[in-house]
Amino acid sequence: MNNVLGSMTDVKVIRKLKDLKLEMTTELERLLKFWSTEALDAENGGFIGRIDHFGNKDVLAPKGVVLNTRILWSFSSAYRATGLAQYKKMADMAFDYLINYFWDKEEGGFVWAIDYNASRVNTRKQTYAQGFGIYALSEYNRATGNRESLEYARQLFYILENKFKDLVNGGYIESLAKDWMPLEDMRLSKKDANAPKSMNTHLHILEPFANLYRVWPDRQLKKSIHNLISLFQNKIIDPKTGHFNLFFEMDWSVLSTAVSFGHDIEGAWLMHEAALVVGDASIISQVQQTAIKLVDITLAEGLDKDGSLFNERDGDHYDTDKHWWPQAEAMVGLMDAYEINQDPQYLEYLEKVWVFIKSNLIDQAKGEWYWSVDKEGNPHTSEDKVGFWKCPYHNSRALIELVERIEKLLN
Repeated sequence: MNNVLGSMTDVKVIRKLKDLKLEMTTELERLLKFWSTEALDAENGGFIGRIDHFGNKDVLAPKGVVLNTRILWSFSSAYRATGLAQYKKMADMAFDYLINYFWDKEEGGFVWAIDYNASRVNTRKQTYAQGFGIYALSEYNRATGNRESLEYARQLFYILENKFKDLVNGGYIESLAKDWMPLEDMRLSKKDANAPKSMNTHLHILEPFANLYRVWPDRQLKKSIHNLISLFQNKIIDPKTGHFNLFFEMDWSVLSTAVSFGHDIEGAWLMHEAALVVGDASIISQVQQTAIKLVDITLAEGLDKDGSLFNERDGDHYDTDKHWWPQAEAMVGLMDAYEINQDPQYLEYLEKVWVFIKSNLIDQAKGEWYWSVDKEGNPHTSEDKVGFWKCPYHNSRALIELVERIEKLLN
């Protein structure tokens, strides 16, 4: 048993970790089986753009690049973690479809969406989408050694640096047109503010840059990761509340008041991961302190009595729905916090979140996880199982991360 477990010799705790690993391994297999069967578009290729709460398939739904990059990431990561050939087969298919139909062969970069049969294209270029392209392509390279995917990922990195980067104030703008011209409406989704910069986009640039650095330790890339970590520490985290601010002007003036508990705890471990990847000891120490603060404030302000995370808070108003992805990210954030300071309370909270997920979010009959449930645990049946934003990435990543981290703790 290594030093991360510290003085933990309680046989019950070790047994719990082993049980968690087994349960999460089983759920990962069940989850990816859904995406390998139910989500396939047998007629038009690739993956179906939408499946509703009840499992009804909308074969005419448009297909989004975020969904497709996240599918590629999920199967690539699963293949890297397990070595199972069926996951490589799915990753190969997802890679081919992504490059053939979403890559802009004239200007470069990934377009936002295509029709079910690729006959029409929404050509806008979201920074967020280019980031997920890097994340997926670098993971595919990491898992399979595919050189073509690494070259596409490098192209996307240079596109972000040369087209989207704010050289005056730092950071990256939200969106551009196909030909890299400005857009009036830069929103990532209808629920977002039309702001030139957002926390969400920057978090999902930091995440892929760190993953790309694993397979391409480039000096300019490392500098960009350092700059992003600094932006989170000095511009995005609110010094008064300790939470992430969500939307910003070009000069980083804050345009929002809401708190996203899921992003706080997701950002905690992603910042720590990025710091570990670049390997600067002083930055690692600073980020670890920040990560613990973000996790602790999430537990203090965003946790319901049943151990689940509320969705958001704006002022005194709580959105008390429990969405699938904050629960998944909470498990990784809590495990990461435990690995930093070995406080067993984080493992206790993790177990509570997992119990909530099993009891309320996993659709045991039809597969995948519900999008969300209300405060009483009733699923919102108007939300999709598969869609532009409902993908296998948050939950498969949490399961893979937890299995790998538990293995390290127990070995």
